[in-house]
Amino acid sequence: MILNRYSLLPKLFFALLFSLFIPSYLSAVETTLSHGLSLHGELKYPVGFSNFDYVNPEAPKGGTLRQAAIGTFDTFNDFILKGVSAAGVGMIYDTLMASAEDEPFSQYGLIAERVELATDRTFVIFHLNPKARFHDGQPVTAEDVVFTFNLLLEQGQPMYKRYYADVRGVEALDQNRVKFTFKDGNNAELPLIVGQLVVLPRHFWQDKNFNEAGLDLPLGSGPYRINSFVSGKSVTYERVADYWAAELPVNKGRYNFDTLIYDYYRDATVALEAFKAGEYDFRHENVSKNWATLYNGPQFADGRIVKKELVHEIPQGIQGFVFNTRRSQFTDRRVREALIYAFDFEWSNKNLFYNQYKRSGSYFSNSEMAATGPPSPVEIELLKPFADQLPVEVFEDSYHLPTTDGRGNIRNNLRHAAALLKSAGWTIKDKKLVEKGGKPFVFEILLTSPAFERIVLPFKRNLARLGIETKVRVVDTAQYLNRVREFDFDMVVWSFGQSNSPGNEQRYYWHSSVADIPGSRNLAGIKDPVVDALVEKIILAPDRRSLVARVRALDRVLQWGFYVLPHWHISTFRIAYWNKFAQPQVVPKYGLGLMTWWVK
Repeated sequence: MILNRYSLLPKLFFALLFSLFIPSYLSAVETTLSHGLSLHGELKYPVGFSNFDYVNPEAPKGGTLRQAAIGTFDTFNDFILKGVSAAGVGMIYDTLMASAEDEPFSQYGLIAERVELATDRTFVIFHLNPKARFHDGQPVTAEDVVFTFNLLLEQGQPMYKRYYADVRGVEALDQNRVKFTFKDGNNAELPLIVGQLVVLPRHFWQDKNFNEAGLDLPLGSGPYRINSFVSGKSVTYERVADYWAAELPVNKGRYNFDTLIYDYYRDATVALEAFKAGEYDFRHENVSKNWATLYNGPQFADGRIVKKELVHEIPQGIQGFVFNTRRSQFTDRRVREALIYAFDFEWSNKNLFYNQYKRSGSYFSNSEMAATGPPSPVEIELLKPFADQLPVEVFEDSYHLPTTDGRGNIRNNLRHAAALLKSAGWTIKDKKLVEKGGKPFVFEILLTSPAFERIVLPFKRNLARLGIETKVRVVDTAQYLNRVREFDFDMVVWSFGQSNSPGNEQRYYWHSSVADIPGSRNLAGIKDPVVDALVEKIILAPDRRSLVARVRALDRVLQWGFYVLPHWHISTFRIAYWNKFAQPQVVPKYGLGLMTWWVK
């Protein structure tokens, strides 16, 4: 039959009319439905897998795990800036997806039993498990997911706005399906980022003031709930007997303890002695002197306490003294470089750390992301457009930290530091380093652990030889966090953790858009358009190879920016525990796996 243009009009009209009633989640974009998500590469665990390889699916339930925390707490709301949240409170919540600790970055179904991803990665639809329940028996719905996402953006910590910056919108398609739409499909990590979303109960929070939560008991859906607490002193969690997700593959063999207890101690030294006396069960040690000298006694000799080191492959990021470049004395990169020359790591490692540590020369230590040696051709191409904004050294080699012979004589390093300070306009007057107006170089190092004083004091003595006056101040945990959140410090000790797949969180660490937002992790106050551009390139990396090259390029720029005086890292967990626990034979590459242990 031959059709003219007029005979097509009715069909076009009805086609247009029908399109108006097509649900928003339907589109021409193809999707794939899966039991999991992976950033780059295949999922390790297939459809229908029974459990993770690093668990004992037959592990018995029961018993108590008692741990220590330092300081105090005054809230159970870990999603806002206000207050100090209680240790372990994240255990009361479930997320849309659950991560595997033996893969770099992959997720499997938890609240969302399946995930539907657009092939162009412009949206993702999570299909919620209809069995998902909050602890009060109410179902977890798509509306709860939408409510949580919007609540965190509007009232949560500032990081959420940056972390989810590329999410255009979220909508509930029906009770058990929720769709996240993205600004474009270039951010490959974004589907997994939203998969990490904790889901809060709308019916619980909608009539409450989220920012005034305090110590009101929150409602969750996770494996544990808060049983009792003593304000600022202890908190006890109980395993949810009818936990809806107990038999899911991602949970089988996990969360075996009936009770989790966190006891708070004001002082780390007292906490260690309490552990040795049997006041709590498990300890993860991060002070090398303690590990080398204090883990001894009859309870260790007779096997009542087990002491061991577990090797892992977790990227270590960077820990160090962070320069607050908002302070006038630290605005010049030559000054920051000079102070790096005044820190004698080799002496500290030998005399304080018992040679247990490696120096962290990269912002992505212990990973393939670390920039070492001259930049590759791919990295040079990434950096070339910014050549006029970068020091020439970026194109020549990675930054090599100054070294010493470990005997405490760092005269050559201090001589180099003095030359850098002089080139930055600082001079010596009456044995004090002063700027042009005569103002002396004075700054404060803010600490929360007295154990760090032994590390800072030799550094302080070296700085004094340069004419710099250094004040050391130790404050309690709450004051420390408040001052850090408000950027009220000159120099602070901080750790920037990294994953095997750096992405959106880099905005929150280094991007200029968060430099003046209280609570962000851009503690150094970095405002560098080159850093901003490289962070965005990392987020948009299309594959693993380009991701590695882009992260290395960023690493070089940060290294030569001297924003952090790097400390050290170790690739093992140093743990001790009373010999009442059993654990699976397999230890995951990227985690300790403590929640896979059980009481013998």
